Parts: sequence; structure tokens; C-alpha cells
Amino acid sequence: VQLQAYGGGLVQPGGSLRLSCAASGSIFSIDSQGWYRQAPGKQRELVASIISGGSTAYVDSVKGRFTISRDNAKNTVYLQMNSLKPEDTAVYYCKLRTAFNVYWGQGTLVTVSS
Repeated sequence: VQLQAYGGGLVQPGGSLRLSCAASGSIFSIDSQGWYRQAPGKQRELVASIISGGSTAYVDSVKGRFTISRDNAKNTVYLQMNSLKPEDTAVYYCKLRTAFNVYWGQGTLVTVSS
């Protein structure tokens, strides 16, 4: 299984970006999918997750601004990021957890700056 994350870039404060993470390969029994981020000098943190039943969860700092969603037919999970702030600047990683394994994407850089 391979995860390909894309959609990062440079955006001004208040702007929006949509990240995508496409999974390829033989995927069975997905338990959850999520987006993490790691800012320079900081630990990686969970930003948003979606479980097999469709429930979502967010870190407090992005609630009301970010939305995680998925397209099961495309094996793709998205992160819509609105009202971006400079503190959202980080490398964003997608993660897929099955009943047997955990897979990570390669990361996509989001820079929020004027």
C-alpha cells in the first residue's frame, strides 16, 4: 500500500488549501485515516481523523476551520483547510490504519505567510 499526499503550498493568512491523500495497492479493512502535521522543532501532532464509520475528530486548534472527508471509491482522504493561520505552517502527513498495518504518506508542506 502506498499513500500519495499532495495539495500543499504557500498561502496567505486567511486563505484556504485542500490536501488530498490517495491510497493505492491492496487495502483491506480500513480502521481509520488521518492527517498529522509537524512544524519545525515540534513533535508530530494529529490534526484530524476519520474512522470507518464516518465519525471525525479534530485537534482543538483547527476545529471550525478544517474538515476531513473521504471518497471511498477513490481511496482518497481530504483535508479542507480554511482560515489558515501562520501557526498552521507545517509538513502535513496522511496516515491510514488497517486491522493489520499502519501506512504513512510522504508529507506535503503547507506554508502560511504574507
